[in-house]
Amino acid sequence: MTDINRAQPPVHRRCKQQRRLWRSAFPDYAGLVAGAATPAIAALLDDGADHEILCYRHDPRAASFGEEAVAELAAAHGLAPEQIFKTLILAVPGGLAVAVLPVPSKLSLKAAAAALGVPKAAMAERTAAERSTGYVLGGISPLGQRKALPTVIDSSALQWDRVLCSAGKRGWDVALAPADLVRLTVGITGDIRAT
Repeated sequence: MTDINRAQPPVHRRCKQQRRLWRSAFPDYAGLVAGAATPAIAALLDDGADHEILCYRHDPRAASFGEEAVAELAAAHGLAPEQIFKTLILAVPGGLAVAVLPVPSKLSLKAAAAALGVPKAAMAERTAAERSTGYVLGGISPLGQRKALPTVIDSSALQWDRVLCSAGKRGWDVALAPADLVRLTVGITGDIRAT
């Protein structure tokens, strides 16, 4: 098990320039990441999965957390908006589940329910989502959740070399291979976007 307090900043080794930029923008960068690593980052470090943490300054006035991530990360890192995924918590018969899909897409609750093998799904209440995952709204990651939930990831993720999802804190995203996202969430893939 990795000691989070001793872990190196969880930025991909090839990103020396990015680390220099971060250190100039965030003087307490090493302590910020190593001392306050999220459960999502801890899960990635424990697994050894290849990943890269991308941060931006979260605006508390932002109307949509996902749209803010797309606006901040897509152009700055040469990403397509469809590579940046949002994590939604669903209320399903018997509990909660997770749906992960591109930020620009709308979720089909019917398709998500079918993929999860349940008769119906609805959006979970904010308090239930935060209590179950251990994350705050806008920072809910599909990784390292307090309670493992059934997870469905939109199949469009598989067309990319890497996708981004929340790293467990508002303004923090993690880039990783879609296969690693599926494996680490013990998830399934399915077409869950509304048409």
